[in-house]
Amino acid sequence: MKILSAAELPKDFFSYRDEEVSDLVREIIQHVKTSGDKALREYSEWFDGVTLETLRYDPERIKAAYQSVAPEAVEALRRAAEHIRRFAEVQRQALADVEVELTPGVFTGQKVQPIGRVGVYAPGGRFPLVSSLLMGGIPARVAGVETLVVCSPPSFQGAIHPAILVAADIIGADEVYAVGGAQAIAAMAYGSESIRPVDKIVGPGNKYVAQAKKEVFGVVGIDLIAGPTEVLIIADDSAQPEILAADLLAQAEHDADASAILVTPSTELAGKVQREVERQLAALKNRQTAAASIGQNGVIVLVDGLAEAVEIANHKAPEHLEVQLARPEEVVPHLKNFGALFVGEHAAEVLGDYSSGINHTLPTNSTARYRGGLSVLDFLKIQSTLRVSAEGFANIGPLAEQLAVTEGLGAHANAIAVRRQLLRG
Repeated sequence: MKILSAAELPKDFFSYRDEEVSDLVREIIQHVKTSGDKALREYSEWFDGVTLETLRYDPERIKAAYQSVAPEAVEALRRAAEHIRRFAEVQRQALADVEVELTPGVFTGQKVQPIGRVGVYAPGGRFPLVSSLLMGGIPARVAGVETLVVCSPPSFQGAIHPAILVAADIIGADEVYAVGGAQAIAAMAYGSESIRPVDKIVGPGNKYVAQAKKEVFGVVGIDLIAGPTEVLIIADDSAQPEILAADLLAQAEHDADASAILVTPSTELAGKVQREVERQLAALKNRQTAAASIGQNGVIVLVDGLAEAVEIANHKAPEHLEVQLARPEEVVPHLKNFGALFVGEHAAEVLGDYSSGINHTLPTNSTARYRGGLSVLDFLKIQSTLRVSAEGFANIGPLAEQLAVTEGLGAHANAIAVRRQLLRG
């Protein structure tokens, strides 16, 4: 893990990393659009080595998955789901239909409506990311989404991983399909013989899934384009090197492209953490990915003080931002750009991944500059409404007419003038 001064950071440290949609992803999407289920089965054979007769899982097969998942894992899923649900309900209660008389006779309002049909992608890959399914499905349910669709690859012994099926049951999925990768995104966006199109797609995945979501955006809504995961920790001498190293490695084990960053004014702490990372890394069972990530992207940044640390964090806009300081209250109010904030040594980022109730689907790649993480709001439409009385029309009609004339839009102005002539009474 490198130790650099803030002045030594490379120019691209703060840059958005743009990745073009590959020709393969475009080819997959087009094939699914034109060939439907036939294409989905072909890609399952190609990518997963599985020949599928039916894509959809029936309720009995989903319920049977409980027999293959440890009872303690099922209980952990249920308790984590309850925390996520309770936090989502608090978010939902903060959003309400309203109407206000903005000026005499002019009643403006908003209606909060759920999206009709949402697809949640649940990666299989090296790990069954059951937590991501909870994070995507539960806020959708709390929002009032009518139909919840789950797609996950048949990459576990030729089927969807049983833990993912249990999680799908816990969130109340209406439809579950054994389809993965870019082809799953295409199917949810454009539909096939078995899968009706959805209105919005959420959930993480590999780079091909991310590219596919980027490509279908507009046809459907998406949550965000998730890049490699990130953690940035601001710490001083009060922090424990063992905890800092553990949190850095927890992020690094996700992906060789993941980034684990420590920002500190303490040279002594930097050295201790560097050594502790190497010690803990050597003891990890699956150390290959974490070692690659730490070697390529792991960095400890030495700063002149906490003000410079805050500046770096706000510029970097990390997915996960941890603060482990003697006096965090002096720094936290100045932190503006992050996906989720974790304050204090007990607030492990891993708790955000799983059991705290906050959502772990978060902006990466500096996009926390302009959005936060997945929430109930992602599954709701905030729609404006307008009612106008005769008095209200007399108040604001002339303003609209004058602005239309200013913009040179005669038909706009006429829509007001016609009303003035016909609605005088």
